[in-house]
Amino acid sequence: MRKFLLMVFATLGVLAIGSDPTRAGQRGAAQPGSAGDPATRALNGAIDIHVHSSPDDRERSVDAIEAAVMARAHGMRGIVLKNHYDSTVGLVYMVRKQVPGLEVFGGIDLNLPAGGMNPFAVEHMTQVLGGYGRLVWMSTFDAENQVRVSKENRPFVSVSKNGELLQATKDVIAVIAKHQLVLATGHVSADEGLMLLREGRRLGVQHMVVTHAMNPPILMSVSQMQEATKLGAFIEFVGGTMLSADAPARVDRFTDAIRKVGPEFCILSSDLGQKGNPLPADGFAAFIAALRAKGFSDQDVDRMSKQNPARLLGLQ
Repeated sequence: MRKFLLMVFATLGVLAIGSDPTRAGQRGAAQPGSAGDPATRALNGAIDIHVHSSPDDRERSVDAIEAAVMARAHGMRGIVLKNHYDSTVGLVYMVRKQVPGLEVFGGIDLNLPAGGMNPFAVEHMTQVLGGYGRLVWMSTFDAENQVRVSKENRPFVSVSKNGELLQATKDVIAVIAKHQLVLATGHVSADEGLMLLREGRRLGVQHMVVTHAMNPPILMSVSQMQEATKLGAFIEFVGGTMLSADAPARVDRFTDAIRKVGPEFCILSSDLGQKGNPLPADGFAAFIAALRAKGFSDQDVDRMSKQNPARLLGLQ
């Protein structure tokens, strides 16, 4: 673990201070955006499709404007703001006004507050001023699979029954196809995720991604990820924090899977913004550095952190 952290920090400089956005540049660290800032070199032109921020119903390390300011300071091309319970598209409209020069997008997560598999909520998202809604996440925290794996006794959102997608789920996917949105599989089971992708392909959805495919409670196998790519989906690998005890083993698993799936089908993101974890931009840079240390080429890293997310979002 110590060797792993030293490797990452040697590449990026002092990232641990990222727990407080007001401390950026202290301890002699290069200012974000400067030629000497390793994180900026790692992130220049990158797009993070999985950023959490406040306002939220739990504490976050940054608010949406701070996350955007830091992303722009590091030369990133864009970010996607995610919230488990609220649509972020109105927030994105305001962030774009305050932080011009950065591609900021949002979306809706179909948990219980959104009405679960609710095509009307998705349709409404597309009508919000600005048109910056891109991602439609199938249920995450309220997904039946999440509740079952967590062994909780509470209401949940189903996407299927007896091996078939519910009609409401199909209706949601139809709206995604109609407006050329991104179908993100959320926290449904691996088998359900493949069912969603098959329906998406049948209905002509052009942009699909398996949400952090290797993370609990999804835990897709390599063969399932390979099947997902044949259906036209990207596979998302989220770095989270490189400071946790399980980070080296997690990066090893990701490295093996990415090589078997192929970088041309993969997207890297941070899934950061939680209080106590590195700031999204800093953590994303550390994740990229960890994969570079595993031997991924600049071309592969650029494909996964720049070109593929741009394609997912319809930017190229």
